[in-house]
Amino acid sequence: MAAAKKMETEKVAGKGAGAGGSFAVVDGKKIYPVRGNIFEGKVVSAKANKTVAVERELTHYVRKYERYKKIKSKISAHNPGNRAKEGDTVRIGETRKISKTKSFVVMEILGEKK
Repeated sequence: MAAAKKMETEKVAGKGAGAGGSFAVVDGKKIYPVRGNIFEGKVVSAKANKTVAVERELTHYVRKYERYKKIKSKISAHNPGNRAKEGDTVRIGETRKISKTKSFVVMEILGEKK
C-alpha cells in the first residue's frame, strides 16, 4: 500500500543540471522540474484542492543568550493527485511558480499519520 502512495519521481539529466542531475515530478501529462531546495516537513493542512501546507521546524542560535530557539516555517506546496494528507511527513522540492504562493511540489510521502 505504501508503494501506491509514492509519486513518480524521475532523475533527469538536463541543461545546467551538473553532475548530480535534477529530479522531475510527473503527474499524468504535467511535469514539474525540481531544482533548488529540497526540504522535509509535516503536512499541517490539506484542506485546499491540490495544495498542502508543510511545516518545518528549525533551530536558530541566539548569540546574545548563547542558546538555541525553535523556529517554525510554513510552506505551501503543490500536491498532485491529493495524495498527501494531514499529519504525513513529506519531501518537497522547489520548482517553477505554480501560483501566487506555491513554488514547491510534493516529491514523495516519507511517513503516514498513524
